[in-house]
Amino acid sequence: MKAAIFVEPGRIILGEKPIPDVGPLDALIRITTTTICGTDIHILKGEYKVAPGLTIGHEPVGIIEKLGSAVQGYSEGQRVIAGAITPSGYSNASLSGCGAQCGGPGGHGWKAAGGWRFGNTIDGAQAEYLLVPDAMANLAPVPDGLTDEQVLMCPDIMSTGFSGAESGKVKIGDMVAVFAQGPIGLCATAGARLMGASLIIAVESIPARAEIARAMGADHVVDFTKVDPVSEILKLTGGRGVDVSIEALGTQTTFEAGLRVLRPGGTLSSLGVYSEDLRIPVDAFAAGLGDNKIITTLCPGGKERMRRLIDTIGSGRVNTEPLVTHHFSLDNIETAYDLFAHQRDGVLKVAIKP
Repeated sequence: MKAAIFVEPGRIILGEKPIPDVGPLDALIRITTTTICGTDIHILKGEYKVAPGLTIGHEPVGIIEKLGSAVQGYSEGQRVIAGAITPSGYSNASLSGCGAQCGGPGGHGWKAAGGWRFGNTIDGAQAEYLLVPDAMANLAPVPDGLTDEQVLMCPDIMSTGFSGAESGKVKIGDMVAVFAQGPIGLCATAGARLMGASLIIAVESIPARAEIARAMGADHVVDFTKVDPVSEILKLTGGRGVDVSIEALGTQTTFEAGLRVLRPGGTLSSLGVYSEDLRIPVDAFAAGLGDNKIITTLCPGGKERMRRLIDTIGSGRVNTEPLVTHHFSLDNIETAYDLFAHQRDGVLKVAIKP
């Protein structure tokens, strides 16, 4: 089968690999649509290290080709997605509701980011076929009425973005700031609206993304190239600050700004993947006396999470199709990586079809 293979920093190529064998608890799915994530770009640049020879990608939509002998409740030919995070379902972490930190069934069962296996510790989804481990914990059926593009954001981008609002515990009537309106930030904006925020302030400079942010639920979009976002957000909240700030980019600048716009007792919900050490300025942190909270979240996974996201799409509560701006065949994935890595032509997300 064809697969996008990490060779070394700066090189992901289209190559050939054997179609995986299926174990008792596994499922082999034939990929019909997948995509490229910002985390894949961190891998490409060498900022996040994975083993050479690994197939990249963690956002699969496909059809079950073959089921393991012990898998029940699914059928070959069924259309499914699997989350970017694939918890075992029976580790201590999984059973504690922390599937993203699943260390597997042995020992204490915890490992930081251990639930992220596709394109990290096992072969991923940018290929013609994908082996899904612990299939009964991770495969979610896709209703016939929904297209691949409609559910393509569920495995990672939608799950991660929504989790920014969920981990921040956005409540009805809260004021929320979302820093950066890339695909994850846009879904964080949509999540804050779904959870009842009365004022959502998005920080973004690209007009096309600002327009989508307003459609997703932003009441104001602050262009950080024209005004200081911290001052503007404090102005928009009457000097009070926001209840929750969501950092969806992964830089020192946005992390620090997210702290500075919080009211006392507010929460900074961080979704960024950071490639350098972060600093917490003492004044932004109120010298540790402001009752503020900082929480990080790795994309929630598992079949129940995917079902809920699919149902949210199916109900019409959220429309993520505008996030898919470009389409490529798997044969042209190197071109797709070049476009996405350099953020040309207004790209948000690309749909890759084998």
